[in-house]
Amino acid sequence: MSDTIPAFSELPLKRQDPPYSAWALYGDDDELGTLNRLTDGVVASAAKEIKSGKRISLDLPLNVQGDIPLFGRHTFSKSLIHKKPRIVNDDVWTFNTQSSSQWDGLRHFAYQNEQKFYNGATLKDIHDDPDGILGIHASSKHGIVGRGILLDYDAWRLENGVAHNPFQTSSIKLEHLKAVAESQGTEIRFGDVLIVRSGYTKAYYNTPYEELKKFSEVSPPHLAGVEQSEEVLEWIWNNFSAVAGDHPTFECWPTQREWAMHEIFLAGWGMPIGEMFDLEELARHCHQSGRWSFFLSSKPCNVPGGVASPPNVVAIF
Repeated sequence: MSDTIPAFSELPLKRQDPPYSAWALYGDDDELGTLNRLTDGVVASAAKEIKSGKRISLDLPLNVQGDIPLFGRHTFSKSLIHKKPRIVNDDVWTFNTQSSSQWDGLRHFAYQNEQKFYNGATLKDIHDDPDGILGIHASSKHGIVGRGILLDYDAWRLENGVAHNPFQTSSIKLEHLKAVAESQGTEIRFGDVLIVRSGYTKAYYNTPYEELKKFSEVSPPHLAGVEQSEEVLEWIWNNFSAVAGDHPTFECWPTQREWAMHEIFLAGWGMPIGEMFDLEELARHCHQSGRWSFFLSSKPCNVPGGVASPPNVVAIF
């Protein structure tokens, strides 16, 4: 499969298309993008990662940000309903799908200059078809299932004296991510789901409420994340089916380039971006077991036309 994708240097596939895009690689009507790399054979091979049966959830609580969600998003609310006169309960949840652990779907972020989503869809196309084109239901059909790898950047940078503040705009360099993989002895295979632990979740839980409140009022928020560079784009294009991390943007934010990786991953390649994954227990187990790869099973919610979804994701060793 890795031999059949175009070289990064061949992107965009059509001269008139946006930078680095791979539109129509899997057909003009494709809605899965790089998830097409998760073939039956790739998933069957990934299942060999299951040795002990240890299972670790990577979902944060849906109310993790309390009353101070970033980007001005809605807070989570839950109504418990006693179905009188019976001794029966229902509940109703109301939440923004991007206020806790999430997969960004292909309706989320367009090429901003071109105003086009994956495979050339427009904002009008999406709003005229609220339950259809590029909705999260497409990735829900088969799930995001395969081999996951954790690159524990936070642990590596502490061991190597690399300064890092999750709440300041700065870049996690590609050379450092490669150094993490080498230090862990982690083999990267085509179609893997890349997961980067930056240390954001740990820092978030250790930061006083008043400081988090001030942080949430900054728009856009300043976040350390994976660097925006052609080298990073090529590395991810050549290897992965999806990317994820433990903080709200995966990439450094605001972007330090004239483009954002959100544009290229989501609108250019149809590559889901996982954000705010809970990687703390996963990291502990990886360190204890000496294993940084695992079987990853994620089932986005089957919401026709959904923009994003809680990942409902489990790592299995």
